[in-house]
Formats: sequence, C-alpha cells, structure tokens
Amino acid sequence: MVRKLPPGLNEQSFADAVASFRRAVGDKWVIDDDAQLANYRDPFAVLDPEHLTASAVVMPASVEEVQAVLAVANDTGVPLSPVSIGKNLGYGGPAPRLPGAVVVDLKRMNRILEVNEKFGYALVEPGVSFMELDNYLRERGIDFWVDVPDLGWGSVLGNTLERGVGYTAYGDHFAIQCGMEVVLADGDVVRTGMGGVPGSSTAQLFKYGFGPVYDGIFTQSNFGIVTKMGLWLLPKPPGYQAYMITLAHEEDLGPFVEILRTLKMNGTITNVPSLRSVLLDAAAVAPRSHFYSGTGPVPDSVSRKIMADLNIGWWNFYGAMYGPQASIDLQWQTVRDAFSTIPGASFYLAGEHDSPVLATRAKVMACQPNLETADIFQWFDNGGHVDFAPLSPATSEDALSQYAMVRDACLEFGKDYMGNWIVGRREMHHIQMTMFDTKDPDDRTRTLAFTKQLIRQAAERGYGAYRAHPAIMDEVAATFSFNDGALMRLSERVKDALDPKGILAPGKQGIWPKSLRGKGL
Repeated sequence: MVRKLPPGLNEQSFADAVASFRRAVGDKWVIDDDAQLANYRDPFAVLDPEHLTASAVVMPASVEEVQAVLAVANDTGVPLSPVSIGKNLGYGGPAPRLPGAVVVDLKRMNRILEVNEKFGYALVEPGVSFMELDNYLRERGIDFWVDVPDLGWGSVLGNTLERGVGYTAYGDHFAIQCGMEVVLADGDVVRTGMGGVPGSSTAQLFKYGFGPVYDGIFTQSNFGIVTKMGLWLLPKPPGYQAYMITLAHEEDLGPFVEILRTLKMNGTITNVPSLRSVLLDAAAVAPRSHFYSGTGPVPDSVSRKIMADLNIGWWNFYGAMYGPQASIDLQWQTVRDAFSTIPGASFYLAGEHDSPVLATRAKVMACQPNLETADIFQWFDNGGHVDFAPLSPATSEDALSQYAMVRDACLEFGKDYMGNWIVGRREMHHIQMTMFDTKDPDDRTRTLAFTKQLIRQAAERGYGAYRAHPAIMDEVAATFSFNDGALMRLSERVKDALDPKGILAPGKQGIWPKSLRGKGL
C-alpha cells in the first residue's frame, strides 16, 4: 500500500502535522502504519481499493481534543474526515471522500451522558452504538426503546447525521433528534436550539429554540463536528406483533402501494414498514450459487422457484403493530381486509412462517439491535454492495415506473434486482442494494457504471437520491440542479464561511472547499 498524502503536502510537512496530532491526543491515539490504516478503507470498495484511503487516523477523546485536532489542521492545511464509528456499509464505511485525508475517529467519545426516564430522551456522544444504548436501557430496566436501523453496530449519532432510518413510529431518526453540540472548524463550540441557554432544562425537549434552526445543516454535510446529540426514545408499548405479507406477482407492487399509502396516512400502520424483493430475501437464506450457477441476472424462472421453495412472494412486506392486544387485533383485521383485495396475497404473523427475514425484521421492529441483516452479503464470494437510494412518491404509477427503470438497468448491466422499499407516510425510499464481488475489478467497474446510469435516469424523471456512496456523491449532488445549481452554491457559501481553510471532510456530499473545486478529486 502506497500512502496517499493530502493535496499540497509533502512527506516532511505531513510528518510534522502527524507529530502535532500526537501531541494533541497522545501518541497511542494516532495511527499511521499501513496495517492499521487498512481498517479505515471502504470494506465494499467500488473504486480501486487503494483510492479512497486515509493517510492517518486521529482519535480524540474529548471536545478539547477535537478542538486541538482542528487547530493542527488549520495550521498545517491537513484535511480531516470525521467518522463516528465508521460502520456505514454500502456508503463508504470509514473511508474519506478525499484521498489522503486524515480520518478523525470519534469512537473513543462513547459516553451515554444522560437518559431521562420522565421525558424519554437520551444524550449521547458519537461513539455510542445502537447496541450499547439498547444494552444500557435493558440492563437498567428502563421502559423505553431506541429505534434501530438494520444493523445495530453503528453510531446512534452518526446514523442520525446521515439521516438514516429505523422501523418504528420513531423511524425518522433526524425527526427524533433534539439538540446538538457542534465544534466548528475554527474550534468554536455551539449548542443548537434551547441548548444555547446555559443550564437549559429543555435542550432535549424542544427542537427549535430561538432564531434560526441550525441542526439540519450539520447533517449530511461538512460544516462541523457533532460531539453530542439528544434523541427521543420510544415508550415501550404494552404489546407488539410483527407480520409478513407475501405478494405473488411482480405487478402487485402498484395496487399494494396505493393501499399502503392510505393505511400509512390514516394511522392504521404506524411504524416504518419495508417491502423487499424476492432475491433480497433469498440472499438472507443462502448464497446466489445455491439458487443459480449461471451468469447474468438471476432469471425470473429461478426467482419463481425460489418463491416456491421458500414459500415467499415476488414482494414481501414486513410491518408491525403496537399497543394493547385489542388494538393489535383490530389493526391486524384492518390490514388483512385492506390487502386481501390483492389476489394471491398471503398473511403471516411472526412465528407462523419460517422465514429468517421475518424473524430478523420482528427483532428490528421491536428495537432489538442485531447484525443478522448482514447475512445478505453472502450473495457473492467477497460480497459487498453499493446502494442506489432514490425517493419515490407513494403512488402506483411512480413505484412501478421506478421499479421498471431499475429492473431494466439490472438486465442491461447483468446485475440482480435487490430492491428494498422503506415506506414513509407519503414517500418511499427505494434502495437498490447492488451486490458485487469486491475482489473482481470488472464487477466493481460494472457496478459503478450501473449506479451512475441510474442516477442520471432517475434525475431525468424527477427522482432524487437521499444518500450516496463517496464514489458517486458528486454525481448525485449535480442532479440537484434547480436554478443552475443554486442549492450547491448556497452550500459552498456556507462552507466557505464556516470552514474557510477547507479542512473538514472536503467533497462530502459534493461540497468542496474553494481551493479544491473543479479539481476532479
């Protein structure tokens, strides 16, 4: 491995900067040897694995040490790439967007600072994982749940800053965030909302405070390092029941979405459910080679055999009901009545079907963090995935159109359609989990070309993506082109004002500092 240095630095100036970082946080907490730096690569690299790599890693343990690291970066011009824990698989993991940047790994800042049982909130640092917060609540018998994403090893704070989702009524993680502490590029420490009042008793109770609301600009951005965050916890419900609905036909997607939108908007379905394609569910059971040994996309005939063998649908819907048993019974009857209008739909409560996906979804929707969803990586040897994540209005027309667009691109590029629709009240996150062999350069190249084509096609139809792997951040950002890119111009003006030396996560979300714009990095 040949170390990539940040732009504008030579070996001596970089060595001097590393020495300063060591003085700031202690020698033990600076990493610059190749063996340990390998842990900060993208585990599912779609580019050359040597490209998006860090030159060093710095691990501060306090706000004061974060400030000291920023001071060194400002003095030396070394760009930084903050990560909370670095488990954002499919979106680059801990790898920096700018080759050669120094990763600021915040996992040592791992304190659960407060859990308030009266009001149901927690205050956490970046290094606290969903598993750790869940364990804290369960060990102390605290009757609140923390809403969790598919994989529970990630940072609560980091997932929220990337506007990740979970699967209960609290599934919009940014919506349940309340109050941040942020260290700006110049070392200034800001607390947002009511946290701006010294000794505030409502910093984690009321999101807005007085004046402009700044929390949002620190999500999916490179404007500061968030060191504390409040979040609301879900009161433990008196009862819970997960369920699965299987749909037999490809075209069932349209009528299902129409019914689902009504049930979401009228409050019958209160959680964030998901609708998964047959091959995505198959990947949780066995590798691709178990079902199909040929080349190219898995044929529909094989998918039909998988459906029969596993007793699943072309589409498989996972939802949950919460409340007293009488309420759950009424919800289930309403859900069954509504979706029974779709011929061939089948209904199962958790425990009535041997699907491992249903068992895992039942845990996730009950806020039990786990790693079982990672079983899908077995689809290929050396399996990895890059996600294409456009939004779709929750209508039959849009769902079918977007599905056809992605399915047809899969056929063109020889990829398997592995779609996961995460359903909000009015929209759906349509996540195409594009599986590939991370050790196969041709497959990596094809996967990247496939994803870039989908970005262009989606934008032409008015669909924007909500998250992106570092390799495609510039392409996704370019699709938000209203008024000749006014949104990016605004982001660049904010960047230049808050981070004039451009040291924080250059290029993240397509936002480059003035000195690096247009460089093709």
